[in-house]
Amino acid sequence: MKLPYVIWWRLAEMAEFFNVLPPDDARALLLSQIQPLTQSERLPTIEALGRVTTDDIYAPHPLPAFRRSTMDGYAVRAQDTYGASEALPGFIQVVGEVHMGHAADVELEVGQATLVHTGAMLPFSADAVVQVEHTQLAGSPDPHDYPYEIEIYRAVAAGQNVIQVGEDVPEQALIIEAGAMLRPQDIGGLLALGITSISVRRQPRVMILATGDEIVSPMETPRLGQIRDINSYAVAGQCIRAGALPVIMGIVPDDFAALKDAAGKALADGDIVVMSAGSSVSVRDMTVDVIDSLGEPGVLFHGVATRPGKPTIAGVVNGKPVLGLPGNPVSAIIQFDMFGVPVVYQLLGINRLPPRERIQARLTQNIPSESGREDYVPARLEESPDGFWVTPVFGKSNLIYTLVNADGLVKVPLNRGGLLAGESVEVRLF
Repeated sequence: MKLPYVIWWRLAEMAEFFNVLPPDDARALLLSQIQPLTQSERLPTIEALGRVTTDDIYAPHPLPAFRRSTMDGYAVRAQDTYGASEALPGFIQVVGEVHMGHAADVELEVGQATLVHTGAMLPFSADAVVQVEHTQLAGSPDPHDYPYEIEIYRAVAAGQNVIQVGEDVPEQALIIEAGAMLRPQDIGGLLALGITSISVRRQPRVMILATGDEIVSPMETPRLGQIRDINSYAVAGQCIRAGALPVIMGIVPDDFAALKDAAGKALADGDIVVMSAGSSVSVRDMTVDVIDSLGEPGVLFHGVATRPGKPTIAGVVNGKPVLGLPGNPVSAIIQFDMFGVPVVYQLLGINRLPPRERIQARLTQNIPSESGREDYVPARLEESPDGFWVTPVFGKSNLIYTLVNADGLVKVPLNRGGLLAGESVEVRLF
């Protein structure tokens, strides 16, 4: 029997859809089409946490700029302590004190020392510090009436208990590379060198569209048959954490012209366009056609060998990435993490991707899967005396609380038919 044309066309489309790409190949294909943003802005360093540098940054001076003590004790000439021990202490004359925040203007002669505190400057003639714990006052002098003598019970070597000039950072050393996402310690290091403003990459604008006649705003009370928009706000949170600026554009009905118009405006105003829902194989699927209608090269792939999120779409229109995420929130969140976050990093020109927080744990129960696809299973961690255990949180991909009640994801590799209880697995923490 000859099939009607419409049915034949849908079957052909479904066959093409199920010829999906492995996730690593899909991600590499998408990123190969995207160039980093070139625009930058200058920010106060203290406001630049999580931003990405545009230039290499060099130390304008050494850090520290003077020799400092690492201990409370006495700045000495190391050779004056040689041979000192508990059995046969050495004697040193204390001729003064270096006050915190002041230059050390004392010149030590043979057998002399100055009292110093942790972080204080050393006199130019001193080359080591004896810890106060390794000394004792000789007799009963007034410790603030100089000079007086101390006994030293341990010899020190030149440079001992001293931070040298430039030991932290030499002058003109490369301290932050271009393309670095700034961490709290980076902010502190820059400010320690007096670098109070820096050039950073402009944050990508991610335009987020929700599609579907059944979707309503979270601020509304849905009628029977309607659901609140989850994906727009969850994806917006992922954008913020990745260093992008999300723009929630609202809800578009299941109408080709309306979706194309909204997507066109999003492309004009933003750097990334994300459309949730409309990516499954159904008669109402318009996302592929909309992306292809907006410009070249259009859709790069429709379908990824993962669960959840197999129907994910990705394309590029005139150099700007466009993602079509599944409507189910678990799928949308996981797939944006797999494709949207790397796209943000690519646009930011990050030279070293931020490391994912991962932990090894043993499974409390089996996780079934099928060879040929990657599974990402929400899971909950529990700590025990013998290490971490992880329990899968099974649930359909439209149940957001499978993620809310989880601490991370367990990945079932592409070539595995499942994971066994008791097996050590890697958990990607949220």
